[in-house]
Amino acid sequence: MTEPAAPHPITSTLRRPSANGSAPPPQSAPRPRPRRRLQTRISGIRTGLIAGVAALIVVMIFIIQNARAANISFLGAHLRLSLAVALLFAAIAGALIMAAAGTARITQLRRIMRRDRHKSQAG
Repeated sequence: MTEPAAPHPITSTLRRPSANGSAPPPQSAPRPRPRRRLQTRISGIRTGLIAGVAALIVVMIFIIQNARAANISFLGAHLRLSLAVALLFAAIAGALIMAAAGTARITQLRRIMRRDRHKSQAG
């Protein structure tokens, strides 16, 4: 005689319907664990320092390669400087002018935002 076959386990991910024929609501996927923040303040400082040292090395190479003297006349001042130093001064002056313009624009936008915020709260 043959033995009755053992019931096969259900391998599907679907749930069995209930006795009244309705299926329970599907389970939502498990939530992924929030990722830990890998960047810290110290790692940001370290990255900034490494970038700064690399930039200084590039600037030193630039100065060494452009060591010949140049005559500079600006607003009545007559200077004899290294060409590299004169170019660095020009770049720094341009960066300061750009920073001043950017600071003025940021200040202007903050004032506008503050004024709009006070208007919306009052009205």
